[in-house]
Amino acid sequence: MKLINKSMLTAVITLSTASVYYAQQVQDSTKIKSNDIEQVVLTGVADIAKDRKTPVAVSTIKEAQIVEKLGNQEFPEILNTTPSVYATKGGGGFGDSKLNIRGFNQNNIAVMVNGMPVNDMEGGSVYWSNWAGLSDVTSAMQVQRGLGSSKLAIASVGGTVNILTRAADKKQGGIVSLAVGNNDYVKSLFAYNTGKSEKGWSSSFLMSRTAGSMYADGTKFEGYNYYFALGYKKPGGNHDFQFTITGAPQWHNQRSYAIAISDYIKFNPDHDGTPDRQYNSDWGYLNGRQYSARVNYYHKPVLSLNWDWTMSEKSKLNTVLYGSFGRGGGTNTTGSANGKSLSTFRDQTTGLYNFDNVYAANQASTPDKGVLIRNASINSHNWFGLISSFNHTINDNFKFSAGVDARYYYGYHYQAVTDLLGASGYIDKSNKNIPPNLVTAVSKPEASWNPFGGKIDNLNNQIGYSNDGEVLWYGAFGQFEYTNDKISAFVQGSVSNQGFQRIDNFIVDGVTKSKKGEIMNTKTGFKNLFGYNIKAGVNYNINEQHNVFGNVGYYEKQPFFNAVYRSNENIVSPDLTNEKIFGVELGYGFRSAKFNANVNVYRTTWDDRYLRKPNLRDVVAGKTAYVEMNGLNEIHMGVEVDANYTLNKVLTVNGMFSLGDWYYKGNATATLFEDSTNQPLNFPGSTSNEATLYLDKTKVGDAAQMTAALGATVKPVRNLSFDATWRNTNNLYASLDAFNFRTQAAAQKGTLELPSYNLFDLGLSYRINLNNKQQYFTIRGNVYNLFDTTYIAESNTNTHANLTAQEYAEIKGGTVAGLAKEYAAYQAAGNYKGISQTNQVFFGFGRTWTATLSFNF
Repeated sequence: MKLINKSMLTAVITLSTASVYYAQQVQDSTKIKSNDIEQVVLTGVADIAKDRKTPVAVSTIKEAQIVEKLGNQEFPEILNTTPSVYATKGGGGFGDSKLNIRGFNQNNIAVMVNGMPVNDMEGGSVYWSNWAGLSDVTSAMQVQRGLGSSKLAIASVGGTVNILTRAADKKQGGIVSLAVGNNDYVKSLFAYNTGKSEKGWSSSFLMSRTAGSMYADGTKFEGYNYYFALGYKKPGGNHDFQFTITGAPQWHNQRSYAIAISDYIKFNPDHDGTPDRQYNSDWGYLNGRQYSARVNYYHKPVLSLNWDWTMSEKSKLNTVLYGSFGRGGGTNTTGSANGKSLSTFRDQTTGLYNFDNVYAANQASTPDKGVLIRNASINSHNWFGLISSFNHTINDNFKFSAGVDARYYYGYHYQAVTDLLGASGYIDKSNKNIPPNLVTAVSKPEASWNPFGGKIDNLNNQIGYSNDGEVLWYGAFGQFEYTNDKISAFVQGSVSNQGFQRIDNFIVDGVTKSKKGEIMNTKTGFKNLFGYNIKAGVNYNINEQHNVFGNVGYYEKQPFFNAVYRSNENIVSPDLTNEKIFGVELGYGFRSAKFNANVNVYRTTWDDRYLRKPNLRDVVAGKTAYVEMNGLNEIHMGVEVDANYTLNKVLTVNGMFSLGDWYYKGNATATLFEDSTNQPLNFPGSTSNEATLYLDKTKVGDAAQMTAALGATVKPVRNLSFDATWRNTNNLYASLDAFNFRTQAAAQKGTLELPSYNLFDLGLSYRINLNNKQQYFTIRGNVYNLFDTTYIAESNTNTHANLTAQEYAEIKGGTVAGLAKEYAAYQAAGNYKGISQTNQVFFGFGRTWTATLSFNF
């Protein structure tokens, strides 16, 4: 109730505020051609694919679809009806969603905002909670599957997602909206745009607040979003300037760890043998109030200045200068209260933590004896970049472009105390430069509103680890294009140098040794790695209806930061090598007044991949660990079909189908380490922390290899519309699990296949026009997972069902006698829908809903 009151207050404030911004006009039609995108958004350095011209597989989602169908879903989920896309809610926390394209996760998908890179410069990560308000200011979202048309040397292994926000000079107007939904979801928004003045000035503003809980228990959240744009173009002038600043400060309680199916069933309060999909093992109660062990908080403001210079009729220079100052992190627990870790405080009836007992245990102990606290892993950064592209038309047929891409990134990584939970202090022994350190200072897990960053905790208040990552990126690119009435073709190439330096503040410079006895320095110096890509493609328009295209590309991609400096040490990996990606694609398109269709076939190979998987829970005697896998080789190929048919003004139908065959080629190696100590941790049943992974021909998991969707929109009368969508997910496999592929027997069993599922969504829109044509109300309602289907969205483990004792021992790499106790627990757990209940999974959300009332003026 408190959240609702605050949100209503926000709505009242915004209703009475004459601020500046223009919000989405629902009448924007999805029939607008791709090249019309450039008229309503900040394109600048963005590489926008054009229909029947750019030879890549592409899907474009306009703002009308986003406004109508997103509701309280995660932003990437709007893409789930496009071919070869699998987006999930991850653990289910606000903004914790995950995106896969053609079987590649979002770390290897280039996510761009107006042509600016979003992926973290150290690990390629995309944290959607940092961009939670992006949907409010998006005019179009274009997905280019495969290597794509971007000229930059970016990590577009699976594809490129280009999110295009509105330009400041959209016509004058505004919107006020209020949305409510399941689990106390409330969102209020105000936006206005001034339009362009006679002197060429324009400005835009948006402010919104979203709060409530997600579907999973213990996942309260609160997030804000602000967006300001200021534009200037002198009438008749050649220079167009656009300044923007946007940010989304937020906090949200998480469900971070995948949970055994048996625990979903065990802790279901109904005790009816079914899983409680809302169960979350990461929270409990303290003093009668919800208390989460896992809280994410962050604010990543992004400032950019776009300068478009029309130098002549044939030449144009597009430049963007940008900066980002991210501050925040995520909490967990560390330590033990008189020898008791957090797991011992779990209530075996409810499955929740009893933090009152933790508090009492800490008060009965001392820092010397040991206490259990909540800490935060800080992941802050300063990021600056410049992209400049010169474009020149040689003649009616030839064009070329060339440019530079320069970036600098400094990341701050350390842990800090966020709650002593009744203890008088916490003794940390991680910093080898000082004696054991008693820390009493507490940093609240709250996002700073400072748009230029904010404080970094004093080194004496840092615990666990403290290391900084520094990345220097210099790139150059060029492209030649040829077009005539029938053919459009391009050849593109780019090069980049990435320099990586690791700075460990907790080691003794020139004294501390690595695990292998090597002397380490506090600063490693920069390790420079050279990478490049080359792409070419051609589109041929057979006639006004039919076109065919093809593209081919090769990419030598530098590995991520944690592949350069492995196992959290200041030592450059001795077997460091670039990752090699080769892609080829063919496509066909058909266009008519009523029916449009696309067919694509593709094949991508990815060699010498490195992968680190963190937060592996209870893998060895209750310990949390991380695993480093090296030498992974993958092959991804498949076919994609999408189409839409407009029967008449009343009925429109659209659909898609994609079928992939994604598998590993050859074997790989894995190394296991304990999270808390960073020391080698032996694999279960082994005397070593190193293992060979027998992966040849096993399926790549974590994304559905077959998807289908069918949707219909019905407009029975003017201003009223209904829409329905059916989605099918099949050939869905568990993510790569280093523990269950250490023998040939495991390889023969293959990757665990999860049950297929079908989901149905419904939507309704009604528009109420007023006497002034620019003023109208819109009522929108959405229901997701209409039939409340229970389904497993992803699995972190690969334990097959109905194994004999001998099979179990062969897969685990042990003996029947040695694994007798573990096998008995496996048998006792039983199965769920043909899946062993010992598997750690995330269930998808049940039925959810939103209702929105907006007023455009």
